[in-house]
Amino acid sequence: MNKASVGNYYEDLTMGRVLVHPTPRTITEGDASLYLSLTASRYPLFCDATFAQSLGLKREPVNDLLLFHIVFGKSVPDISLNAVANLGYADVRFGKPAYIGDTIHAQSEVIGRRESSGGDTGIIWVRTVGLNQDNEEVLTLIRWVLVNKSDHNQISEESITPTTPESVSLSNLYVPEELNLDTFDTSVTGGNWFWEDYQIGERIHHIEGVAIEEAEHQMAARLYQNTARAHFNAHALKNSRFGTRVAYGGHVISVARALSFNGLENVIRILAFNGGTHSSPTLAGDTIYAWTDVLDSIELDRDDAGALRLRLVATKNIDPFTEKVDLKFTDDKGRERYSPEVVLDLDYTVLIPKKSG
Repeated sequence: MNKASVGNYYEDLTMGRVLVHPTPRTITEGDASLYLSLTASRYPLFCDATFAQSLGLKREPVNDLLLFHIVFGKSVPDISLNAVANLGYADVRFGKPAYIGDTIHAQSEVIGRRESSGGDTGIIWVRTVGLNQDNEEVLTLIRWVLVNKSDHNQISEESITPTTPESVSLSNLYVPEELNLDTFDTSVTGGNWFWEDYQIGERIHHIEGVAIEEAEHQMAARLYQNTARAHFNAHALKNSRFGTRVAYGGHVISVARALSFNGLENVIRILAFNGGTHSSPTLAGDTIYAWTDVLDSIELDRDDAGALRLRLVATKNIDPFTEKVDLKFTDDKGRERYSPEVVLDLDYTVLIPKKSG
């Protein structure tokens, strides 16, 4: 008998099943440095220990998105090894900051499933929780993924589509108690704009574009121990819809987030993803651009900071600063669809200092 696992298929991921994911991960200095080299992220909280300590933290924390990807990666062998695509996110909450030396483990529960009309795939919804070595919650998320069936002739009677919140509630936005922004130094960030300066409805174009390279997107997926076949197995994918490997969607989030530094320099950390969609695949050679729409300005129970609800949109091979891009269009059947140039639509909430801080 072959002892190697073939992963779970749609039929295996039954309602209520809890999966404790193997191989906990101790985060190292090398992980943090490699993440910077793959994304060029410039948010100083995650790369400047002196700045982080001036704000009350013990040192620079692990980048929010590096932590997200590590927790996500823990779940891949059990949830999405046989996935066609990761479709979206909801109710993603960033909890306790993680630091170098912390060990992260994760578990997931199946909270919804629905067979596709073609009968060869199905959508699985899971809630995944990431915990540190003290069992403190560092991240929790809901995601849904299109998973292959092992037996196309087996019809599932079970169909449950879970209800997900439109946004993460204010009570679930976690701000570290030790964080103090009263002495926030804009010379470190280079940013001019504070919470009060952003207007609801404002659009920020992030100007630059970044090409996705084959080696880089695969290196990023390896960093997160994301083993999904869609990102690696060129031989198996040569006759697939796209004929090649697709970039891990989370890498696109990281690239777009790194681009967003230009115009959002003073943002401290991500508090939540309210919802997100990978609306079109990204392939090696595509160039990513991004813009941000300000959706809401949120008062927190503190004098030194507020929150902004933002919509980060990434496009491929078209520059929205100089070329017209429609986020969505209506097809000939009256259905609203994302424009094919749009690869990411992420609704998220961030923490940012106030001028009065």
